[in-house]
Amino acid sequence: MLDQQIPNIPWRQLTTPYGRGTAIPQLIEQEQYTQLAELIEHQGTLWQVTPWVLLILLKKLKSKKIEDVSLQELQLYLAVAHAITKDYLDPTNTVENMQELLKVNYLWREHEDNDEQEWEEETSKGYEQQAFIGYYYYSYKLLQEAVPIFPAITARNNEESDYLAELLTLLQQIDN
Repeated sequence: MLDQQIPNIPWRQLTTPYGRGTAIPQLIEQEQYTQLAELIEHQGTLWQVTPWVLLILLKKLKSKKIEDVSLQELQLYLAVAHAITKDYLDPTNTVENMQELLKVNYLWREHEDNDEQEWEEETSKGYEQQAFIGYYYYSYKLLQEAVPIFPAITARNNEESDYLAELLTLLQQIDN
């Protein structure tokens, strides 16, 4: 999946715990990993934006200089990994491919006029079971695909080493 072309992501129509994902492209560009982490994982929940943010960040990680990988970026990956459990890893319970998560039936309206009403619905658009599980499933698949990249990151201090070790251990445990 990390080799796939990044699609045109309709951030305005994808949600975070605090509203729409409109600010995400700028946060990615500015490498604001702490703010990104708050928008893609909140209290153990992954959001519509999560797999798309991971796709972009992990693609960038592949070509980053090791010394440019920050502690905050590692913490972001770890926060997502902590939210994923085996319950979300059965591919028969989700959409056929990640691209399907961008189909119009899972996207919010472009205009934010009725957002409050949409959140009040029993199941908000994009949070039907197949799509919701997809946010976890494809986030996990992206992290798994990046596993060979993580050991190559030489930690500059013990704290980074600890986060890397925890991330790799967690991904291995989820897999078993």
